[in-house]
Amino acid sequence: MEIIIIDDQVSMKLENKIIGKLVKLILKKENIITDEVILNFVNEQKIKELHLKYFNDPTLTDCISFPIDSPNEKVNHHVLGEVFICPATALKYAKTHKKDPKSELALYIIHTILHLIGYDDIKENDIKIMREKEKQYLSLYEKYNIKKLG
Repeated sequence: MEIIIIDDQVSMKLENKIIGKLVKLILKKENIITDEVILNFVNEQKIKELHLKYFNDPTLTDCISFPIDSPNEKVNHHVLGEVFICPATALKYAKTHKKDPKSELALYIIHTILHLIGYDDIKENDIKIMREKEKQYLSLYEKYNIKKLG
């Protein structure tokens, strides 16, 4: 499996190996087989542009997921999807809520990967399931002491 990481931001230094380990951990635990996942780390302006273009919402957001091939779809080269994550948003949120920025960024990565594999956060019951999964994977992230994410 190839995890493509594109870093087009300067807010936070990223550790690609740690990001890859986190993505692989989630996919392994969820029994997802794919050939490729693409993670883009972008600045606030870029995430706002994407939010407006694809969701008709001009406000700043933390992350956006674009699933490509469904998790159980049989294709020659399976691309789970592409995500866009804004580390600047993680830094600001962490500062105002007295949280660890690296854990906040990890949460955004977890959230986007969960979206790619089919979890949603629109209906109340789906939100509950999504939050439980996020908590589970954030706990594993912290347990395995892979906090060098950013």
